Amino acid sequence: MRKPKPCRRARWCSSGDEALSDFTLLLSAVLGMFFTTTLSCADDAWQRTLASALEHHCVHCHGQDGHAESDVNLVSMDAETLSTQVELVQQLIDVLDQHEMPPADEPDLNSDVRRSLVEGLKTIRDQSAAPRSYVKTPIRRMNRFQYNNAVQDLFELRCIVFTLPERMMRAHRGYFDPSTGKMPDVVYVGSRPLGKSQMIEPRLEGVAAFPQDLRAEHGFDNRGDHLSLSPLLMQSFLNLGDSITDSRDFNSINVGIWNSFFRSPKVRLEREPLRAEIQARVNPFLRRAFRGRVDTPTSDRYVGFALSQMDQGADFTEAMKRVAAAALASPRFLYLYDTNHGANELNNQDGRTYRIDDHEFASRLSFFLWGSSPDIALLDLADAGRLSQPDVVDEQVDRMFRDNNLKRFCDSFPSQWLQLERIISSVPDREKFDDFYFAKYRKSMHMMMEPLLLFETILIENRPIIELIDPSFTYRSGLLESFYGDLATVSESDRTKPSGEVGIATFTRRPITDRRTGGVITNAAVMTMTSGPHRTQPITRGAWIATAIFNDPPDPPPADVPPLAEKPAADEADMTLRERLAIHRQRADCRGCHEQIDPLGFALENFDPVGRWRDLYDNDREIDVSGQLFRKHDFVDVIQFKDAIVAEQRRFARAFTEHLLSFALARSLGPADQIAIEKIVRDAEQDDYRIQDLIKHIIHSEPFQTATYSSGTST
Repeated sequence: MRKPKPCRRARWCSSGDEALSDFTLLLSAVLGMFFTTTLSCADDAWQRTLASALEHHCVHCHGQDGHAESDVNLVSMDAETLSTQVELVQQLIDVLDQHEMPPADEPDLNSDVRRSLVEGLKTIRDQSAAPRSYVKTPIRRMNRFQYNNAVQDLFELRCIVFTLPERMMRAHRGYFDPSTGKMPDVVYVGSRPLGKSQMIEPRLEGVAAFPQDLRAEHGFDNRGDHLSLSPLLMQSFLNLGDSITDSRDFNSINVGIWNSFFRSPKVRLEREPLRAEIQARVNPFLRRAFRGRVDTPTSDRYVGFALSQMDQGADFTEAMKRVAAAALASPRFLYLYDTNHGANELNNQDGRTYRIDDHEFASRLSFFLWGSSPDIALLDLADAGRLSQPDVVDEQVDRMFRDNNLKRFCDSFPSQWLQLERIISSVPDREKFDDFYFAKYRKSMHMMMEPLLLFETILIENRPIIELIDPSFTYRSGLLESFYGDLATVSESDRTKPSGEVGIATFTRRPITDRRTGGVITNAAVMTMTSGPHRTQPITRGAWIATAIFNDPPDPPPADVPPLAEKPAADEADMTLRERLAIHRQRADCRGCHEQIDPLGFALENFDPVGRWRDLYDNDREIDVSGQLFRKHDFVDVIQFKDAIVAEQRRFARAFTEHLLSFALARSLGPADQIAIEKIVRDAEQDDYRIQDLIKHIIHSEPFQTATYSSGTST
């Protein structure tokens, strides 16, 4: 995802009653570079027309008479200065491309003028970013989810290491089988965060998980800048490795490599044959644990450690357990980092980009799609130097898509992308929404599974990503169908009796005939988690759509702006929520963001605080959801709002690609990434934006296959 940024609308647009002014110097710089590099034969009159049009449509808060808000003086810039500020150029591209500039209360730019200026700025950006220099992912440890998976795979455990609350949905009865390319019509799932019975699962007794890793703001929990390792946590990892191999469940029943690694030889061996036996077991184990080739000195240290343990009285199995625990505590297991292999031709020039080697590429693939270390097949191809071949990459990615380990991607990416953890703390007013609660549970434990099952289906069946917004089907439980009322997919007479399943819930695939419902936007989970206890929160909903759907997160509100009260004051009792909010957002420094996010939130206002349909407020005032998307798509209801997003599916595809690439690289994105993203989206468009094909384009992209050299990183 994009790096968090200052409020673009506030930076580029004047506030209050400030008048229009001259932007000529900046436009001359931009247009001069644009026409010199791309339209050398362009007509001079057209250049003057374009410059004149822009001059009369841009505001003056950044440069006229030496005044520059936010310390951004655009008027004083020339072409050379602009070409050195790639991030500023990207911000200009964004505010123009997303119709945030000029502001809504100023005359709009001619569409040809806007398009020409955006293309000119992109030319400057592309030239300024060459040679490419991508944001460097810092050295980082595995997060808790990745650690659990990597340990499970390393030992071929038949149980998990420890319970992971961040896995929001649990699969039951083997419904998840991507090798079929088809999701079954009936699936059985459980919800860990809200159904405590899901804690009852096979795991290693006595192994305590380290604290859950926090999700980065507008990002994911695998972000390198969030995964440091303090001395205290390092000690925890040392203890954790011992607790894993010392668990009484760590035995021949649960450990798949028990016979090949831990079991004592059938006959007693003398010293040198014993050393050879240990070496033969340690080498492949360390290769898998350290995700690549292991040199002889490293291997010898672990073999010597095993022998020393046996010299002190440990039996063979116990000594090998100590070896395994030591490997789990090694930085080569815990840390993910670029080694600078393949960077020799850069002559140690920091900031230069180089192609990562096949072993690092194997790890990127595996941690992206499987949330774990690469398997033997990937390592073998990396050893042979074949993994970087495009046809081999496609074959391996297809294989990974068909493997059940793909469930880990589904357990990690979509819930974080959609911020579904927020529903855990959603507590609608019990008196007003009493049917949201049943026994000691909440219906949100069923709600959260609807968008997650939709995502899994689109991924397994390789469907176009626009179906995340406007699908022809959904998955519902009997409890959800009963709860949705008017938005149910089947008539009341055809509904199964609702069951308050809190262990294993049955969800059935249903066709969508009413486009008011379905998709990741119009479902009860998102509607509930973006509402307060008593009322909907259009600003929160709009900010969620701006962030999750368009990857354009707004700034937080100023600290001195009080929130709108949950319940209206006496003099506001007869107002609509839109009217109440209009009173509370008169400040000039708030107006820009509200112009961006309010239409997105009010488009969903027909959904009440728990996601059911309504036409009137409690005071019998009619709900007005009309608005405009990107200042060019008018809508009067939620179906037209979906139509507007579908019409802008390339913009959605770009945002979704940014989310995926940021997740894949475990870092925020920079201006150089935007060049690659445009190519990914352009190529994916030829495949109708089908999700597996889009992911393949990401994997083939330059940011995914390269790293930025740093003299501070070494093997």
